[in-house]
Order: sequence, then C-alpha cells, then structure tokens
Amino acid sequence: MKIRLAADLQPDSVVDGEGIRTVLWTQGCPHACKGCHNPQTHSFKDGVEVDVEEVIEALSEIKHQDGLTLSGGDPVCQSEACYEISKAAHEMGLNVWCYTGFTYETMLQNPKHRKLLEEIDVLVDGKFILEEKSYDLHFRGSRNQRIIDVQRSLKEEKVVLVEKYAEDKKISSYEKPSYMFI
Repeated sequence: MKIRLAADLQPDSVVDGEGIRTVLWTQGCPHACKGCHNPQTHSFKDGVEVDVEEVIEALSEIKHQDGLTLSGGDPVCQSEACYEISKAAHEMGLNVWCYTGFTYETMLQNPKHRKLLEEIDVLVDGKFILEEKSYDLHFRGSRNQRIIDVQRSLKEEKVVLVEKYAEDKKISSYEKPSYMFI
C-alpha cells in the first residue's frame, strides 16, 4: 500500500500534540482553508508516494518519542494507509493524534474513516477558520476546532473533549515575554 507524503517524518515536535512527537505530513487536502499554514500540502499530485511499510520502518527507528501525529494536508484523505501506520505506531507504544478538516461526526459516516478512528487517540477536528484564529489555544489554530478523546467518544457514543485542552492557555508571569506589560 502506498501513501503520498509532503515531507519526511519529522521527529521531536512539541507543538503538534502532547509530548515529544513524530509528525507524518500527508499530501493532499480538499478543504483549502483560508490562512492554512501548510498550503503547499493541498495538491493531491505533489509530494512523494512511498510504501507504507517504509514509513513504518522509518518510524520504528526514531527513538525517544511519545507519539505520532498525522497532519498534512488531510490524513483522512488517505485513511487506509494512515490506519496501517497508526496501528503500527500503537504496537510501538506510541499514542496517535490526528489533525483533520473533517469533523468527527462526518468521519463516523464513512466506514474507512471510522476504521481510522479506531487507531486514533486524539482527534483535532474541523476546518481552520481564519476569523476564529487564536494563539491562546492548545494544539489547535481556531476556536471552532475540537480536541477529542476518540476512544472515549467511540465507547460513550458521543463527543468527549480532552478537558485539559478545552480552555485557553494560561500564560504565567514567568512565561510572558519581556515586551508584555500585563
């Protein structure tokens, strides 16, 4: 099975989910959100096509990571390949986060997308909306996006948010840049 990627695996990210993570940048996105920070990943023809087994092997060689983050582009557009990679990541002891412009509810309606949900721990869902952009949010770009505990949501048959990320960030005095006079 093949997957189209925008870039090589990126280890040691601390901004694409909780902990130290490796990011898989998929190529191709149908949403074309205004203000997207990765517009180069929108085309379904660009990037490079690689074998899923190569990705899994490369992921297994990266050490000292807490998890894998599926991003892009939109990884849900390649749900079968992302499912295989996510399943392997879990077998390696990694947790899996996924960023998508689709909503959780929409993913439930598509059997391939629902199967991918079975291997996702945390889903950041919803299109990026420039008018709702904020730097005060945990691990998301706009206020409409949700950080969902997928396994609890599937079990409880309702959306369950990751509560510790539902509120805006609280900047303590030692974190404030010196140019802030708050």
